[in-house]
Amino acid sequence: MNRRTVYKFRQLFIITAAWLVIGFLIAVYEHFVLFTNNSAGPAPGYSFLTSVLMNMGAGFIGAMVGGSALVFYVNVRYRDKSYGHTVIFVTLFFLFVVLLVNIVMRIFIEKPDSYRVLKNGLVWGIVVAVTQLFLQINSKFGQGVFWNFLRGKYNTPKEESRIFMFLDLNSSTTIAERLGDKKYHAFLKDLFSDITNPILDNKGEIYQYVGDEVIIAWKYENGIDNLKCIQCFFDIKEHLQRLNDKYLRQYDLTPAFKAGIHCGKVVAGEVGIIKRDITYSGDVLNTTSRIQGMCREFNAEVIVSADLAAELQLTGRYAVQALGAIRLKGKEKEMQLIALSR
Repeated sequence: MNRRTVYKFRQLFIITAAWLVIGFLIAVYEHFVLFTNNSAGPAPGYSFLTSVLMNMGAGFIGAMVGGSALVFYVNVRYRDKSYGHTVIFVTLFFLFVVLLVNIVMRIFIEKPDSYRVLKNGLVWGIVVAVTQLFLQINSKFGQGVFWNFLRGKYNTPKEESRIFMFLDLNSSTTIAERLGDKKYHAFLKDLFSDITNPILDNKGEIYQYVGDEVIIAWKYENGIDNLKCIQCFFDIKEHLQRLNDKYLRQYDLTPAFKAGIHCGKVVAGEVGIIKRDITYSGDVLNTTSRIQGMCREFNAEVIVSADLAAELQLTGRYAVQALGAIRLKGKEKEMQLIALSR
């Protein structure tokens, strides 16, 4: 099971827990309403425990059916649609299901509680719409980033140890000129989608898309674990080789990347007023970009800093070529670089 699927199951678990809590709160609200001055009181045989079980049961069943549909179908099938489009589609579909349930109840139940069905339909319709909106916002910000916003993790800047990979598309200018603007955009969209699984499988976080470049970040311990920060590149390469027929058929080309990888301290924090974002700042980012720029000069697929290589057991798994001490553009001190291949 790849990490994208694991992440989806995690989303489903969160939805299930949230909808169970909402079901409980609905039961509590109904209980209080029954004992207000404007209420005629509870019906004969009313039980708060039964109400809790029914509402939480509805939340659980709804999460198993509706939540699964949102996570595994709607957000895959309609990921290219606008937020408003998917929210409206999901809400209307849910209300249609509620209407269908009401019709079935009228046929098979002698005295259906239509008002209760309508009330539940409206309440859970709003819950479904809000859930879908949150799923899409989370997708927009990136895995885990939206949650960090909610809990204010980076309100105060924090220093972190990170590994960065700058992944750059080979011959991007030539490809863009040949495909044209619209088709090139479609190509990048397909390409970035296809390389997502190898990135997630290696515990990478997609930090930014910059034109035809992808910036991938790792928590330091995740990146050095089993050489995931290095393995990620070669997994992407192998995955694209398996998809070669697709790209030849649709775009008449074979995509390939080059990468620079480096590690160091960065400061992570929220920036912006009109548009807020969580950004990393530090010399390591600029240095990684410069390292990636050396790939063309040395005709190398991957170049890593010696600082990072010293923390990894590269011998035996990759062909290692020491490039010597290189003065990177804009840097005063020379840096030892290493080219990798497999």
